[in-house]
Amino acid sequence: MWRDSPLAFFSIARYYDPLWIFWEGVLPATRPFGVNTYSYTLGHGAADCLTRLADQGTTSVELMMYPGHAWPCEMDAVARRSLAALVKSRSLQIRTLNMPNIDINLTAANGDMRALSVAHLVRVIALASDLGVPGVVIGPGKPNPLLPAPQDQLMGWFQAALDVLLPAAEAAGTRLLAENMPFAFLPDAEHLMEAIAPYREIGVVYDVANAVFIGEDVREGLRHVQNRLELVHLSDTPREVYRHDPVGGGAVDFAAFAKGLVEIDYAGEAMLEIISPEPDREIGDSITRLLAMPAWQEWLA
Repeated sequence: MWRDSPLAFFSIARYYDPLWIFWEGVLPATRPFGVNTYSYTLGHGAADCLTRLADQGTTSVELMMYPGHAWPCEMDAVARRSLAALVKSRSLQIRTLNMPNIDINLTAANGDMRALSVAHLVRVIALASDLGVPGVVIGPGKPNPLLPAPQDQLMGWFQAALDVLLPAAEAAGTRLLAENMPFAFLPDAEHLMEAIAPYREIGVVYDVANAVFIGEDVREGLRHVQNRLELVHLSDTPREVYRHDPVGGGAVDFAAFAKGLVEIDYAGEAMLEIISPEPDREIGDSITRLLAMPAWQEWLA
């Protein structure tokens, strides 16, 4: 019955479904499945989206930065206070702000583009401060796929950006979280960690779909990032086409990933970053699939 209702895994199934009745008694409060708002960016403003998710039982959110959804330049002080009040009144936590790396580039050959990207992320950091958000996700930047700049030059541009963004984050009371991204000049966990090694304050978001798409062993990737790991992103993808599909729609071995989380004793949060035309249903279905796997039951226990 609950499968017919949006995300009713949280709002209805808890009263009727034996699996949920069991897990409600054992799930630690510090380990919920959070929900990323990517699927809602085109049709919902932030307040509407957060209200919708709260109504469905979501308690932790990663808020995407997108014009018309949540965009720093469109949100004055009144709008920011209003959104913060909504979050508090609905017992939500915005865990992270996430700027899609498609629209900016910290390692662009064009210096004006790099400056624009840094300035925009500084505004995202300021928004995180106003909303009380503890983390801001950043991408390492993208090379030209046809004729990439030398790796040391890309690294210099990236670290020059960090030299600006890190003090801004510290002043704002939030933390930068670098994410592994397949189209970045540092797509894998090992090289991402090497790049941020001089910046001890920067944490890591490890995205399982991004890792699988480039052929990375996810358990090895987790071992590389474990000392900085603050958040994991969950979605599925085939190897042939880059996607963020619902669980079960691609090549991701979620059981192996959960075992990797157990191996490194990860006690943080898992954020569902699923991009779908039917996010309410497919996020709920994905949670159901995860909870049915013994490896995820072990991690959640």
